[in-house]
Order: sequence, then structure tokens, then C-alpha cells
Amino acid sequence: MKKIVIVTKREYLRRVNKKSFIFITLLAPLLFAALMFVPLWLSSIKSGDIYEVAIMDRTGKYASLFEDTDMFRFVGDAGHMAVEESKNSRPDIFAFLEITDDLLENPNAVTLYSEKQIPQDLKREVNRVLRQHLEKEKRASFNIPNIDEIIEKSSIHIDVQTIKWGKDGTESESSSGISSIIGMVFTFIIYMFIMMYGAMVMQSVMEEKTNRIVEVIVSSVRPFDLMMGKITGIGLVGITQVFIWCILTMILVGLGGMFMGAGGGHDMSVIPSGMQYGMTEMSSSAGILSKLSSFNFIEIIIYFVLFFTGGYISYASLFAAVGSVVDSPEDSQQFMTPLMVLLIFAVYTGMYSINNPDGPLAFWCSLIPFTSPVVMMVRIPYEIPFWQILTSLVLLFASDIFFVWLSAKIYRVGILMYGKKPDFKEIARWVKY
Repeated sequence: MKKIVIVTKREYLRRVNKKSFIFITLLAPLLFAALMFVPLWLSSIKSGDIYEVAIMDRTGKYASLFEDTDMFRFVGDAGHMAVEESKNSRPDIFAFLEITDDLLENPNAVTLYSEKQIPQDLKREVNRVLRQHLEKEKRASFNIPNIDEIIEKSSIHIDVQTIKWGKDGTESESSSGISSIIGMVFTFIIYMFIMMYGAMVMQSVMEEKTNRIVEVIVSSVRPFDLMMGKITGIGLVGITQVFIWCILTMILVGLGGMFMGAGGGHDMSVIPSGMQYGMTEMSSSAGILSKLSSFNFIEIIIYFVLFFTGGYISYASLFAAVGSVVDSPEDSQQFMTPLMVLLIFAVYTGMYSINNPDGPLAFWCSLIPFTSPVVMMVRIPYEIPFWQILTSLVLLFASDIFFVWLSAKIYRVGILMYGKKPDFKEIARWVKY
């Protein structure tokens, strides 16, 4: 045990003292915050260019509907001149809008022409103007008095309130959307941690094996102690880095939100519809704190640490075994691919489990040790039965013991084998030695 602590301390201090560790630890939150806010900020900067759009209305009914905007100026053109002729005579025109028939009878009788790609903003503006006019025209064709007022009064917006009962009979407001966000955040952290730092364990083993330093080390340290020290030390490096990232990211996102809020007037249309809904929901919900209070975050964090630890130990031990078997990064692909496929499958399963956290796919994958650390963190915010969580943890830590034992068997032989790329049959023989 003493030697495991020594190796752990060596691995931890050697990595956290590197300038690259400090640089990446400080840079990653800046990049994350920039990816969130820079596109939104850039979208709010309007160019000074104004594009002229010529309206060629063969019907004479729609040209007067269009009004100039910040980006587009709509101008009339020869009503019966062909588009090709207008393009040659008016090279300053950016786009031509041609309407050849009554749009109520023929909705496809409208076309935008341009030598360049039509901007989405222009297409959206044309659709908006024509749609509003055609809706009024269609309602008027019914000859119902005050139909606009009737339709306006009949529009009803409803948002079903969700209440969760506590064990003591208390009521609190809940939200499945917040549950999914919490689950996916923890799931993403586990996935990234296992992928990044599991691969780091493998690279460390390969580096010592290639440099033949391991031959000197194993003369005073058992291979098992060396492997466990590496896994523990690099795991602590990852926990340190993730903790710092979380703190810095929350600070930067808070500052960015204050900056964007102070700027105001940002065009929400440039944001994807899913993000628009989430941002609107978060900004308009006065009961967001009451919804968050319905979650037992202490319990969720405890489960996160347990699944986080169990998943990392399983994969890191297997990555260590892979690093001991191969001599170069190119050879490692053969053994790494199955592990990466399992991780990617776990992430996709977790994403699909959001819509049905109690479905058979989510249930069984939350019990299988290879996928349970990722999938179970999606399900836990939905308050699944305790026996399922307990069963998953028992299976996960039992598999940890097995994988550590198996990897140690492979590791003790593999780190001293050079110049030969073993196959799975030979690795199986190593386990029996």
C-alpha cells in the first residue's frame, strides 16, 4: 500500500506541475465560454451593407406589402420584364423576387433569384410578409364578421404545471427539462473524464515501456502497485482539473451572461430552435429556484462520485493493460477500438434514455458495468427505485475488482515484452501464468 501511495504521489505531482497542465486548465474554460457567447455576440453585430431586392409582381397585389429593413431595401421593377433582362439591366440588384400568380390559388408562384446564395434572413422576411397577408386574405374569404378579433380571443396558451409530492406530503414544483439537463451534464463529465484520463494512463504506461524505465522501476515496485499508483494518480489529476474547470466555467458563464444581458437586443433567430426554447424557458420561469429545490443535489452528487469512480477504475485498468501490451500508438488501435465503441454506445444510450428513463434500453444499460456509469447518471435525476441504483453499483464495483485483477495479470507480463505484437490468444495465456 505504501508503494502505491508513493507512485500515486509521483504521478500526480509530475503532471500538475507541468506548464501544459496549468495552461490547458486555465484555457479550457475560456474556450468553453467563448464557444457559448462569441457566436451570439458576433450575430448581434450588423454589417453596414444594405441589399436591394427588386420585386417583380405580375399580379400587382403583393409588391406594396414589403417594407425596408436594416439589411434589405425592396424596390419596384418593370412588372412584365423577364428576370434575365432585369438582371442584365440592373447589376446593382442583389436579388429578384418574382410573383407570377395569385398565391392563394397557387402558393408555388413565388421565386427568389440571385447570383449568390440567398441569405436565410431574406427568405425568412419574404415568407413572413406573404404568410401574414395570405392569412388575412384567407380569413376574409370566409365572410365572417370580426373574424380577426374572434381568432385572437380564441387563442389560448397553456403550460401544465408539474408538482412532485415529497415523502412527508409536501409539494414542490418539478421539471423534466431540468432533470434531463442535470443528467446530461453529469453524463458528459463522466464520459469526457474516462476518455481523456483513461487514455492518459495508457500513454504513461507506453512511455515508460518504450523508454525501458519500467525495467528499473519493477525492480523495487510490484507491477500491480505500479499500475494502481498510475491509475490513482492520474485519476486525482483529472479530478483536480475538472474541479477547477467547473469553478472557472461557472464564473465565466456568469460574467458572460451579465455582459450579454447588459448589451441587450440580440437576435434570437440566429440561435438554434432547441437553444431558443431552453433560454426562453430559463429566462421566463419565475419558479426556476423552486424547481431546482425539488432535486436532492447532495444525493445526486454522492451517486455521481460513486459511478464516476467505478467507471474510471474499470476503463483505466483496461487502458493500462492495453498500454502494456503494445509498443507504439499505432498498435494500440486494435485493442482500443472495442473500448471506445462501448463508451460511445453508452453516451448515445444515455441521450436516448432522456425521453424514456424507465424503458428497457435505459434499464438494462444502467446495469451493465461498461455502460452503467454513463446511463445511470441520466436516470438518477428522475428518482428511479433505490434497488436499481444499488444493483448497478454492486455490479460496477464487482467488475472493477475483476478488471483490475485481469489487467494486473496482463500488465505484469506485457510491460517486459518487446518487439512482438501479441494477439488475443497469447494475452489469454498471460492471464494463466
